[in-house]
Amino acid sequence: MMTDDNIQNDATEEVESVAALELEEADAIANEKRSRNDRITGSTHYGDVDFDEENSEDIRDATWSEVYETCCCHTGQEWAVIAVFMILVCISLFFFLFGLDMLGNGAKVLTGCAAGGLLSEDANPVAGLMIGILVTCLLQSSSTTTSIIVSLVGASAISTRNGIYMVMGANIGTSVTNTIVSMGFVGNGDELERAFSGATVHDMFNFLTVLVMLPIEAVSGLLYRITKTMTPDSVGKGNKWEGPLKKIVSPLTKTIIIPNKSVSKDIATKRVESCDNFYPVNCTNGVLDYNSCKGNYGLIACDKKTGKCPAFFQNGATQKDDEISGFVVLFIGLVVLIACLVMLVTLLQKMLLGTSTRILYKATNVNGYIGIVVGMGLTILVQSSSITTSVLTPLVGIGVLHLEQMFPLTLGANIGTTFTGLMAALVSGSSDSLQVALAHLFFNIIGIAIWYPIPRMRQVPLNMAKKLGAATRIWRGFPLLYLFVGFFIIPIMLLSISLLFDQDSKGFKVLGSIIVILFLLGLGRIGYKWKYKGLKESIIKKMETRQRRNDAIRSLPDNMEYCKSEVQRLKEHTGLADEEDVEDVEDVN
Repeated sequence: MMTDDNIQNDATEEVESVAALELEEADAIANEKRSRNDRITGSTHYGDVDFDEENSEDIRDATWSEVYETCCCHTGQEWAVIAVFMILVCISLFFFLFGLDMLGNGAKVLTGCAAGGLLSEDANPVAGLMIGILVTCLLQSSSTTTSIIVSLVGASAISTRNGIYMVMGANIGTSVTNTIVSMGFVGNGDELERAFSGATVHDMFNFLTVLVMLPIEAVSGLLYRITKTMTPDSVGKGNKWEGPLKKIVSPLTKTIIIPNKSVSKDIATKRVESCDNFYPVNCTNGVLDYNSCKGNYGLIACDKKTGKCPAFFQNGATQKDDEISGFVVLFIGLVVLIACLVMLVTLLQKMLLGTSTRILYKATNVNGYIGIVVGMGLTILVQSSSITTSVLTPLVGIGVLHLEQMFPLTLGANIGTTFTGLMAALVSGSSDSLQVALAHLFFNIIGIAIWYPIPRMRQVPLNMAKKLGAATRIWRGFPLLYLFVGFFIIPIMLLSISLLFDQDSKGFKVLGSIIVILFLLGLGRIGYKWKYKGLKESIIKKMETRQRRNDAIRSLPDNMEYCKSEVQRLKEHTGLADEEDVEDVEDVN
């Protein structure tokens, strides 16, 4: 029979053994994860526990010889490991870009008819802006949207002025893709905050530039007048230029799906009434090649160069069939994108582990104006600002690039993306098309002139992006809310309201005025409660509580049954009762 002393000794031994195990685990973690306090130099290395706590101002400058030594001085075995990692990084990057291309092509097929219907509206400045945002979000490509707008202006389907407002909206909508990419870091709070800030600095610049330029353009026609004086009465036709990245990634994508871009254009120019005119798909003698199906396919086309039709092309397809195919491809593209993002981030983190932040900062801290040129060059090369910013966003997420370094690269990407529109304008041979393309270029140049050269002005979009990034600390689902509200719900609401004022009926205009007044009053009430009635604190508290609960649930062991059985075993071994059982006995007594 066990005495009380024996029970006490056994319980003490159990506690001591558990404490010893915890100390051993703590020592192991301390040995694996180091801190700047552990080093004589006091420098932080990539992967340290306090890596996220270091500010760029605290990083001491390194020399280029140190950068060279870190990057290029390795043993043969180390070079072999680096070569393997670089090959894996290139493969991951290729399929990351493939996923982006799939995502864009799937979106074009899924939403091509709706986008064409939106672009056919020749409305007021606000409506034009919202149409540009929505169409770019639907097509997942500002380059495609801008090219279609330029073609529509050249065909006199929409006015030059409205085309200018639409390309302003396309500038905002282009940042949806890298916002989606930033959500791939949702599993790590620090990385999500940095990645989301890096993605939204693009948004903030575009929003702020539109906030300044839209009223100026509506009142004075500044961009219209500047570009009008620069365009000749007629423009000679040029050749279409295809970037090298398209030649690398597109051949694989084209075997799966090829969006028929003429669908959106034909609906917008009212050459056809609706998508019904393209269906059903009818290939001569059922032969699936370009020559047999030419002019008889819908949202999914065949390759003109090779003559082959993609895997998702089917004879006799209806609009519903093609849109389902577009959705499936979009979903596959998203899965490939996230999987390759995780792989890319993991590989880069392993390669950079242990590298001093002094070296990383020196290697990436280029002059801002050089950064603008680099961003512009990369975007001209890949023909997509979405690709440029989507590749840079993971680098910000893992801490290799700082937000201040991402900003000028983003500005350069904004200028580079206008190159596609200029090429489309030269191909169309229309002076009006060239005017819209030039307006897109000058819109971005003026925006950079306002928000970048003066340090105080530069901090406005940077601080706004940092605050949005900090919001992910409160709730990690915030990026998804931001995406749907900022790029879909608000634009649809504003488009609906603004179109009421374009109706001939006075009743619609009065209704629009009432809705605007109610909308402004509602915003004012929310703003008042937010600032003076504790609405902000209340929402933050609820979101923080929700996030803490989710984190606690996520941190629990997977096998809870094992934990329960261990607790029960200890209770039976020691013979000690639960506190609740003791309280119940005392109450009975």
